[in-house]
Amino acid sequence: MISIKRIYTIIGLSIVVIILGITALTSWYTVDESEQAVILTFGEAGDPIVEPGLKFKLPWPIQTVEVLPKVNFSLQFGYEQSNGEIVEYADETKMITGDENIVLADLVVQWKITDPATYLFNSEDPEQILHNATSASLRSIIGSSKIDDALTSGKAQIEADVRELLTSLIDKYEIGISVVGVKLQDVELPNADVRKAFTNVTDARETMNTKINEANKYRNQRTQEAEGEKDALISRANGDKAARIEIARGDVAIFNELYNEYKNSPEITRQRLVLETLDQVLPGAEIYIMNDDGNTMKYFPIRPLEEQKQTPAVVEGGNGTNE
Repeated sequence: MISIKRIYTIIGLSIVVIILGITALTSWYTVDESEQAVILTFGEAGDPIVEPGLKFKLPWPIQTVEVLPKVNFSLQFGYEQSNGEIVEYADETKMITGDENIVLADLVVQWKITDPATYLFNSEDPEQILHNATSASLRSIIGSSKIDDALTSGKAQIEADVRELLTSLIDKYEIGISVVGVKLQDVELPNADVRKAFTNVTDARETMNTKINEANKYRNQRTQEAEGEKDALISRANGDKAARIEIARGDVAIFNELYNEYKNSPEITRQRLVLETLDQVLPGAEIYIMNDDGNTMKYFPIRPLEEQKQTPAVVEGGNGTNE
């Protein structure tokens, strides 16, 4: 029969073995390169551990460890993709723009855990809070944007505004996560008829912009041509101005010279001017100067005499007769 002392000894050894086993199993843990951990001492969180490797701690229940990934997570708002299939949630994506048009908008939010203790203990469901904050941020930005911006070239600005507003909300809620990026997936109109009408409006706007650009191009071309013609006219006018000034200066110099000559010899200069004027007015006229009182009219066949003088006499020989 087993004694009571031996039973107590076996129980004590069993308890020691159990304690040693628990101590051995719960006194160490590992942190991977893609993980981070936080040590809880009687439920109180310490500083996060981000260095990878084998770590040691006090055994359970004195200290426990929570290991969390430090990779980027994706929050899919407005749809869910699983096993290659996409399920859309129209109630989440339907929202109204600033110019009172309805659009369907969904996006992806990249986020990561930056404060493990806050992530674990400051909120019951931080991912749900992030989802609600994403919905509020997107609806706020879409509600202050025009439909053209949401559907065309304004997506980048909308993404930046949503990220800024969402980051401010997450910081205010203190749930231990940070937003890495925001990407709009699809922004579209609610049905085919509306999409077709909007496409027609967009095509008309593009045609208008094309015509405006062509008109501006033609205006710029004509403006440049007019500027060139203006510069050419100004250049020619300046040339004519300079030429006329030089001609006027030459005429003044000639007049001054004639005036000086006239003062020295008035009669000779007067006759000279008369002859030069006649030569300019009647360039083909023949002028003969005679010293006569003009009482009689004389006829001088000077030109026929000069022609006869210049023509040699014709002599024909045969019988010795001269004609």
